[in-house]
Amino acid sequence: MLILGLDPSLSCTGWGVVRAEGSRIAHVANGQVKTDPKAPIAARLSHLVTAIEAVIAEHGPDRAAAEEIFVNKNPQSTIKLAQARGAVLAACGARGLEVREHAARLVKKAVVGTGAAEKAQVQAMLKVLLPGAKPAGADAADALAVAIADAHLR
Repeated sequence: MLILGLDPSLSCTGWGVVRAEGSRIAHVANGQVKTDPKAPIAARLSHLVTAIEAVIAEHGPDRAAAEEIFVNKNPQSTIKLAQARGAVLAACGARGLEVREHAARLVKKAVVGTGAAEKAQVQAMLKVLLPGAKPAGADAADALAVAIADAHLR
């Protein structure tokens, strides 16, 4: 089973694809989709949709997974995150993918063993769980963690 993990953000959305076969997990691909902060919001969201649809078309995942939304102290940041997340989920929906949602603490617990894990701990475990994988950046690493968590939680 191929699982597409997503870490949506308006500035840089991370994605990662893993293959899950029983308890085995293998890295397939990962990347990041960056948007131009000077572009109009509609153009940025459209870029996210197009890029995620291309990832889906290239890798053919069986399902997708994303972290549940969290509320920032800054309402504007929360709104931008929600818009980006909506665009990414819409891209999945347009391609007929089921999207499972997981709380950030649950993702950390599934990957590291504790829901209070730091980003560095998650990235260290990714090296153990996906030897040889080179995440394209922090957002891609987070997306891979979401995909791994989804594989463990199914």
